[in-house]
Amino acid sequence: MVSSLIKEQLKRLPTGPGVYLFKDTGGNILYVGKATNLQNRVRSYFGATNKLSPKIQRMVARITDLDFLVTGSEQEALILELNLIKRHHPRFNVRLKDDKTFPYLKVETGQDWPRIYVTRRLEQDGGRYFGPFTDARSVRQTLKVIKGIFPFRICSKRITGNERACLEYHLGRCLAPCIGAVSREEYAEIIREVILFLEGKQERVVKEMEQKMSEAADALQFEKAAFIRDQIQAIRKVIEGQRIATRVRGEQDVIAFAQDRDVAYVQVFFIRSNKLTGRESFVLQGTRHEEPPQIMTGFIKQFYDSAPSLPPRLLLQHPVEDAAVIKEWLRDKRRGSIVLQVPQRGSKKELIDIVAENARQGLEQMKIRQLGTPRALETALKQIEQELGLEHPPLRMEAYDISNLQGYAAVGSMVVFEKGIAKPAHYRRFKIKTVSGANDYAMLQEVLKRRFKHAKAETSTPDTWASVPDLVLIDGGKGQLNAARSALNEAGNAAPLASIAKENEELFVPHRAKPIVLLHSSPGLQLLQRLRDEAHRFAISYHTRVRQRQTFASALDGIPGIGPKRKRSLLKQFGTVRAIRQASADELATTAGINLSQARRIKEYL
Repeated sequence: MVSSLIKEQLKRLPTGPGVYLFKDTGGNILYVGKATNLQNRVRSYFGATNKLSPKIQRMVARITDLDFLVTGSEQEALILELNLIKRHHPRFNVRLKDDKTFPYLKVETGQDWPRIYVTRRLEQDGGRYFGPFTDARSVRQTLKVIKGIFPFRICSKRITGNERACLEYHLGRCLAPCIGAVSREEYAEIIREVILFLEGKQERVVKEMEQKMSEAADALQFEKAAFIRDQIQAIRKVIEGQRIATRVRGEQDVIAFAQDRDVAYVQVFFIRSNKLTGRESFVLQGTRHEEPPQIMTGFIKQFYDSAPSLPPRLLLQHPVEDAAVIKEWLRDKRRGSIVLQVPQRGSKKELIDIVAENARQGLEQMKIRQLGTPRALETALKQIEQELGLEHPPLRMEAYDISNLQGYAAVGSMVVFEKGIAKPAHYRRFKIKTVSGANDYAMLQEVLKRRFKHAKAETSTPDTWASVPDLVLIDGGKGQLNAARSALNEAGNAAPLASIAKENEELFVPHRAKPIVLLHSSPGLQLLQRLRDEAHRFAISYHTRVRQRQTFASALDGIPGIGPKRKRSLLKQFGTVRAIRQASADELATTAGINLSQARRIKEYL
């Protein structure tokens, strides 16, 4: 129900561009947004609620006041929106986790004896800044790499020419301008090479160094030539570790993310001069019920608002909202043209897929780290015990899932966690044998019956296939729970049982009508989610393999002279029916057990 105050405020909203702020009863800012037309945009929140996402519906229910600021253009509104989000951290905005000043690598250009160091202050002082980096450890690692190649100074003492050289000089890691061992011109050349290196122009640095090495050798300065040679070798090692991006030309940032409920894990690959010069990871919070373009837009705005420089191209996993405004804003920041591209095919799409896979793996590792310590796992298991009403902490948990395509290639999975840690040696796969058609309940019951016919209530070797788990977790809601309960009863097993439904992450247990709802941040729920997700992953991977084999076999059925053994040989050689279809008869004939006559028959049949 919209309050009379809100109704009156909606009537008086201007129609120009600006920023709006929604507030709750305590005056706390719930959401900050920008609009081309404030009146139309803000009114859209208070119309038909069934057209709003669940997240926005919850937000609207809490709004008791609104405020707005009129701007001269959409771009001004965008900048103001960014500043307000940074200042107030509104709960319903997509926002960078632990939003703080990011660390940068600063080169003190403009000084007689420039230093290179880590800073969190991005100032308009003429210095060169590289970043932002995720954390100080990441930027310090970069500093360590370039310090191992280039002998620049890291101390902050005044250069008078009367100092004693420090250990850095004697180790060959500094040219010691403090004792006058290097001229300003020579030192400036080192700094120039560092900047080129950080810009990704390592080959150019190598070519220049090779020329200097040759000149030093011609002048019989063999010690200097050897020093430059070592620098070149160090740079080449860095280059060899950056070949992932050689398939893509130009300079660009590649951005992709993986989302899990209220969190999105973003990966940014920095490509300069055809090489991957670095990558950073970021966590966005408040992404539940947000669409991929909204998440990508939120990250682009917040990340590049803090970036000291931009490449001419951004490769994106998903398009951004308000692309024209975002592009114009980025163009002004870069002071040059910029391209926002969402590749659909080719080498650029392959690179996006690589970054997306890195994001997925990073998200998984982040979730594991959250429950990575023995104390955290102990807390999670204790919480599961209390919330599910178990007699003791579930030291052995088993999770089950079913995967099929409308009953086709139906399989089941069983995964095992012991003391909160995955135990792959005890995982099991099940190919469904007795159920036809798309009946997930019956398939689940078959899997549980087959598993628990091995179980024994008392066994002297609990760490075996026969051991009874402390908790059986089913992927699904009440229906799956009841089907599992019936199967366990039929198998004569009384193992504690629960199910977890993906939609709202609710937990169901027998003899309890209402679901158990835990905070999304609770360690107990996170551990159960990991267990459920692992069962799902294991089932999907097996289903995909079975389906490929069945599809492959059916496509080759009926070819005279091609039996199971030759099918397996073809599968091993080519992998897919499509690859076989595209191969020539001569290529097919290279398969073990296939002669040229049979190869021609296969080619004709397919």
